[in-house]
Amino acid sequence: MSTRRTFLKLTAAASLAPAVASAQGAGRVVVVGGGFAGATCARTIKKLDAKLTVTLVEPNKTFTACPFSNGVIAGLRELRQQQFGYDGVVRDGVISAQTSAGSIDVSAKTVTLADGARLSYDRLVLAPGIDLNWSGLPGYIEAAAEKMPHAWKAGPQTLLLRRQLEAMEDGGLVVISAPANPFRCPPGPYERASLIAYYLKTKKPKSKLLLLDAKDAFSKQKLFQNAWAQLYPGLIEWVSLSQGGKVTSVDPATLTFVTDFARHKASVANVIPPQKAGAITAQAGVADRTGWCPVEPVAFESTLQPGIHVLGDAAIMGGMPKSAFAANAQAKVCAAAVVARLAGKEPVDPRLINTCYSLVAPDYGITVAGVYRPDKGQLADIAGAGGISPIEADAAFRAQEAVYAEGWFRTITAETFG
Repeated sequence: MSTRRTFLKLTAAASLAPAVASAQGAGRVVVVGGGFAGATCARTIKKLDAKLTVTLVEPNKTFTACPFSNGVIAGLRELRQQQFGYDGVVRDGVISAQTSAGSIDVSAKTVTLADGARLSYDRLVLAPGIDLNWSGLPGYIEAAAEKMPHAWKAGPQTLLLRRQLEAMEDGGLVVISAPANPFRCPPGPYERASLIAYYLKTKKPKSKLLLLDAKDAFSKQKLFQNAWAQLYPGLIEWVSLSQGGKVTSVDPATLTFVTDFARHKASVANVIPPQKAGAITAQAGVADRTGWCPVEPVAFESTLQPGIHVLGDAAIMGGMPKSAFAANAQAKVCAAAVVARLAGKEPVDPRLINTCYSLVAPDYGITVAGVYRPDKGQLADIAGAGGISPIEADAAFRAQEAVYAEGWFRTITAETFG
């Protein structure tokens, strides 16, 4: 528990003025994407070297956090508790460009914004998060999400899935499809299944949940399955890849999931589709044929385009998963590396920590943690440095884990946006 306590001790948006776009001289850093990676990186660079000009390109006034959004779906919290502004980022001296990045000219080192402004940079950081791969699952086009919500980008989709659960008659079947790796937040589908099961158990006890999976194993599997057997016996059915759980197509008109061996008609259908790095990465030439962005593990500089760093969910990070904690940790390391390289120095090899809390019920938390270091061009898990919650922990321990999870969320959001 001492390690988890250490985790909890994590160390008005300005408009883009014309002078920013025409700023001259060295020391210009542009960060695209204002999530846990981008906002943290921009703030940290500015704190490490106040002389640098740091511009954060983010079209939204408010960031809506994905961690804990499964609680919104289950009616345990409100969406406003997931939303954070950028006033704290601007107070630190970061310039806010409240627009999107339209294109990147790698040779000229410029970012052209959607409003027509052009930013020159000496170092560019891309942290655009994920895009959903609308061609990755037959039948699941963008319009289908209005009937079969993904809720994998927190916001309106989160509330849509919640409303569908509230409107479902008791005795209905909720079906969730989980994609193959890699995707944002590996334990996320299983936490979602857990909290929806909690909602069903307490509000609609005749209902069932079917979880169709394109994998045979998942993060914190034994912890989740032990909890399901204890808290939700007979309520959750998990169908693995080898059991025929991979969804091959969907029919939004009938809320039907098709697998190799069966068709499952849902009362409420949650499709978590295949994913890829945010679109700007492909335009910048930093995404490879997998749809993700390979980076070196010291400064997270693209292996395809020198001078561009890629952070968070968009990047291929070896053994380090796609999580908010990972994005925040990578951002700090990248910020130090950017400052060092702009000063003509080489960054030191980092050690990075990731921890991931999941709620199985409001008072039942579980955790996995890992420590990573550069090894053979990737981030590798340091054997024995991480771990998971004890398998046989008692109810008091699980309740304390849930409290730690709440504390972690408050801490990381305050550090990133406060």
